[in-house]
Amino acid sequence: MTADTDARIARLLHHRKAGLALGEPVTPPISVATTFHLPEAQGAAYYYGRSGQPTWDAVEAQLAILEDAEVVSFPSGMAAITAALVSCLKAGAKVMLPSDGYYVTRLLGRDLLQVYGVEVIQLPTREMETADFTGFQVIYIETPSNPGLDVVDIVTLARKARAAGALLIADNTTMTPLLQRPLDLGADLVVAADTKAPAGHSDALFGHVAGRDANLMARIREWRRQSGSVPGPFEAYLVHRGLETLEVRLTRMCASAATIAGRLAAHRKVKGVRYPGLPGDPSYQAVGGQMVNGGFLIGFELAGEAEAETFLARCPLIEQATSFGGVHTAAERRSRWGDAVADGFIRLSVGVEPVETLWAAIENALPG
Repeated sequence: MTADTDARIARLLHHRKAGLALGEPVTPPISVATTFHLPEAQGAAYYYGRSGQPTWDAVEAQLAILEDAEVVSFPSGMAAITAALVSCLKAGAKVMLPSDGYYVTRLLGRDLLQVYGVEVIQLPTREMETADFTGFQVIYIETPSNPGLDVVDIVTLARKARAAGALLIADNTTMTPLLQRPLDLGADLVVAADTKAPAGHSDALFGHVAGRDANLMARIREWRRQSGSVPGPFEAYLVHRGLETLEVRLTRMCASAATIAGRLAAHRKVKGVRYPGLPGDPSYQAVGGQMVNGGFLIGFELAGEAEAETFLARCPLIEQATSFGGVHTAAERRSRWGDAVADGFIRLSVGVEPVETLWAAIENALPG
């Protein structure tokens, strides 16, 4: 982490201090109010729960510090993705989506955007840098991609998009703004599922859009108000709590992932290990540049479906779950969702367990 990142983390932890009166709680209260005292129509900070409320403000303030940008929060990562794409596209527009990215984003392109007259073009992440952006209104990237962990150079794509008159939207869920900063690299918008590492405890659905163009962010905020795609106050509170320990958790998770990835790569029954932090990995060139480190996600293959499922069932320190970024190490066989990966491909999200204890459990569960 850099000195600038350290300063952001410190500001995040104390962001409420300047506004606290004597005896007020340090932790933001959970405001469940949907209506507010409104004897006059103008001048109130809040007037109806769909338009804004204090607990959202607290978590958006934290995220704004991390992103160094305006933030609008949503009830899930997909709600944030939908808001960003719908706010930037209209009938007749053309959008590029990663064919190897999160599968629900692809479904959104097929079942919503195309239905309403948007032309959707899908390309693998690694082919986007050489693609022709002419005629596109939005280039949407996910780097590293989920689950394959391929990367693209954000600076290069931002320049190409700008030259073509397109907006660049970057899904930064796998990295978080502590490990990668797409807005600093030229992206117009960042979307993220804060359900993952930012919340960190597998108990809150949440997402956000961040950007530095006031007009664009106003459209996204208005989309939230009109669509009613609003987060709950309790979820906002949980994410606020989780963000306070994000840096501490990520430090351990990423260090453990680097250790485990190296050991998996050396195991005779494991093949196709993907971890950007491994020298020789196709995504390694991004580490130390646009990415602080290799992150906490690892992809690897066992011989087939049966071997992968047996491994997952045998390991006592792996939760068989379809999310990532939590304190518990979790994994799943991704082809069951239709991802274009081998039947034995496993996405492993490394948690905060002591690394040697975790590795011993993984090693014992691997095929002999």
